Amino acid sequence: MMNALPPLHNGHAPFTLQQLFREALYAFEEWDSELTEPIVTHEGRVIPISFVFEAMRECTDIVPMNIVGAVTERLTKPWEGEGPLDQMTFSTAARVMRVLVRKRLLATGALDLVAVSAHASEDQSRD
Repeated sequence: MMNALPPLHNGHAPFTLQQLFREALYAFEEWDSELTEPIVTHEGRVIPISFVFEAMRECTDIVPMNIVGAVTERLTKPWEGEGPLDQMTFSTAARVMRVLVRKRLLATGALDLVAVSAHASEDQSRD
């Protein structure tokens, strides 16, 4: 399913992938106590938000300040980086959000369900 997303180019994400990141972040913000992971859509395909965060793990682009705030307000410890907060990369933000999704799925007991679903989707795309 990861190949359904636009690739990075020398560490830079196309605008469509940055927009999907924002949508995934907003979907996370609205995630209530449901068992299933929120989704976003890209070119008519349904994509779990963790796939979007995973796709941005190597992105070296700087995150806009409104996204930095949305990410850091979810941290249980104060943000400590080598540079100022305005220098957070999408890679850092994506890694933080991926951990938060995983923690939420573990807390609801839905992590195994997501893994089975992801493997089924990958098998279907190969066929």
